[in-house]
Amino acid sequence: MKKDKIMVFIPVYNCEKQITRVLSQINDDVLTYVDEIIVVNNLSTDNTVKVTQDYLLKHRELPCKIINNNANFNLGGSHKVAFNYALENDFDYVIVLHGDDQADIRDFLPILKKRSYKRADCVLGGRFESRSCLIGYSKKRILGNHVFNLIYSLAAGKSIRDMGSGLNMYSTNMLKSKFYIGLSDSLYFNAEMLLFSAYYNVDFKFYPITWREEDQVSNAKLFNLSYNLFVMALRYRLNKKKYIDSYCKKDIYKGKIIFDNTVGGER
Repeated sequence: MKKDKIMVFIPVYNCEKQITRVLSQINDDVLTYVDEIIVVNNLSTDNTVKVTQDYLLKHRELPCKIINNNANFNLGGSHKVAFNYALENDFDYVIVLHGDDQADIRDFLPILKKRSYKRADCVLGGRFESRSCLIGYSKKRILGNHVFNLIYSLAAGKSIRDMGSGLNMYSTNMLKSKFYIGLSDSLYFNAEMLLFSAYYNVDFKFYPITWREEDQVSNAKLFNLSYNLFVMALRYRLNKKKYIDSYCKKDIYKGKIIFDNTVGGER
């Protein structure tokens, strides 16, 4: 049976305190299934890049590259850089693992071992599944997430049980049309990915994960985030085709490889 070519994409912005913990998750068991790791840095202003380089120099077993975005593409734009890279380099799957150490890639080991990820176009980390574990997550935010899961389920006409965790796995087959280029560069990217996936009948499954909030700093303004998420869902529900057709952007999403652990260091 042909082995799938799998890439791990780690978006980072000012994650100097967490990035080594994230990279340490990628142990021998995970590396059995992963061919390459890319850390996509969105113009961090702290020591994220240096800390990442220092760690990789001590862990040559990690086939990891650091890519600097060509501009401030935000979280959504970093996804676009990574998806473009995956398509250009013939990967079969992309695992998204956020660089702030809230999720743990080892939660996906069961689906990697059994290859059960092949039963869907994408597997999305579900923080609110029955076997999930939430650490340091307030009851208020849990309730808010359940409310928006319901709103988006009604809008999309499909069961949506998590609006966007820090651990997802996508088949590159679902990305080949590059529909993602037109989506928001902001924190709303994952929500829009769900709506577009529902519109194009993408088969997505949710999988239980562990989720932590310890020393991470949220970039989301709760009221504005909630308001805009509601408006997006309402616009989609009222006229799906008009909502989908309104998204159009040029593909400017590129980055520069500044460090390559597979060839010996800086480029």
